[in-house]
Amino acid sequence: MNKADSARLAGGLEGLCYAPAPTPEEADIVVVNSCVVRQSAEDRVVHRVNSLRELKTARPDALLALTGCIVDSDHDRLKRRFPHVDFFLEPANFEPLLRVAGERAPAASLAPASAPGPTAFVTVIEGCDNFCSYCIVPYRRGREQSRPVADIRAEVVELVKRGVKEVTLLGQNVDSYGHDLPDRPDLADLLRELDPIDGLRRIRFLTSHPKDMSQKLIDAVAYLDKVCEYVSLPVQSGDDDILRAMGRGYEVDHFRDLVRRIRKAVPSAAISTDIIVGFPGETDAQFRRTLQLVSEMEFDTVHVAAYSPRPGTAASRELRDNIPAQEKRQRLREVEALQRDISAKINARMLGTTAEVLVERRAKGKWEGRTRTNKLVFFDSEGEFTGELTRVRIENASPWYLQGEVVSGTAATES
Repeated sequence: MNKADSARLAGGLEGLCYAPAPTPEEADIVVVNSCVVRQSAEDRVVHRVNSLRELKTARPDALLALTGCIVDSDHDRLKRRFPHVDFFLEPANFEPLLRVAGERAPAASLAPASAPGPTAFVTVIEGCDNFCSYCIVPYRRGREQSRPVADIRAEVVELVKRGVKEVTLLGQNVDSYGHDLPDRPDLADLLRELDPIDGLRRIRFLTSHPKDMSQKLIDAVAYLDKVCEYVSLPVQSGDDDILRAMGRGYEVDHFRDLVRRIRKAVPSAAISTDIIVGFPGETDAQFRRTLQLVSEMEFDTVHVAAYSPRPGTAASRELRDNIPAQEKRQRLREVEALQRDISAKINARMLGTTAEVLVERRAKGKWEGRTRTNKLVFFDSEGEFTGELTRVRIENASPWYLQGEVVSGTAATES
């Protein structure tokens, strides 16, 4: 979501004839786009903003802006904390900066003015109505607001004209898309609207919520050609009592059934999940149930984080952060070690197969891209491959990425 917001703001500034600067020190406008999902993220934001004090002292005419989830409605508090910052922009609200940036700002388009590359993020719904007890997002990004289908389609068509081959539809809870629109389209309807667009090759969406993902959406993933066989489905915990304390709105058996239905409809689907360890009150037995779920589900990817209280959330007000930091780190390492073995086993199954890879860039002498199931693939070859759908035979596999060689005349498959 932050990447999508940054691209939209960059498009607005480019519409005012600004261009990217090589370094912050050379820029007329510097924007820090923040995430505060975890304490480590907020700490990095604070460090980065404070590091810009010298720039503002040396160049007082430069405009400094802070946006993203660290910005709430209390701008006076933020100004006291960061007196050198000129603008505090609540998430996706860029107009105050654009108005000052130039007289043409009211007419500026917030669609990216230049091609972002072969892939692009497209926000389809902002905000969240779930209010999980640990999460600050609903308080910073507000309640859910869906964009009209026609507006999203127009943006995707424009992105394709600029060379984009793959779009990822974004929402804090993307499965809630459309419930607040007059004709109540859902995410499956939106996918069916985008699938026929000429020149568009792939569609992804994230992040899904286990309590809101419908069979209709699962079927759309199964039957629509351009929708990739990849689902991001955060479970957060393998224990029902912890899930209730988190305010997640489902039980573990519901999650199991949902994964079963996804894999029945889309046998080749890759599923990633998110897990929080060390939630207040989590016992060792409850953590072991999470480990068991990871082992049982055999996710392709697990993003694991140690719980950190976010001021303003229900968990920070009502629950004591009573799991020692050392224990959190140990639990995190256990999940990572287990998932490393699972990912290695899953990726090893692709050895000798040929996969369709959308090449995104060249980095450190290798071409880099992703399969439809979101596996990261590297290969080395002469020529220009950026934006190409390339068949790659997988010759090496690790838990984190695959390596291979370009082949020709072979139908791309994935297993």
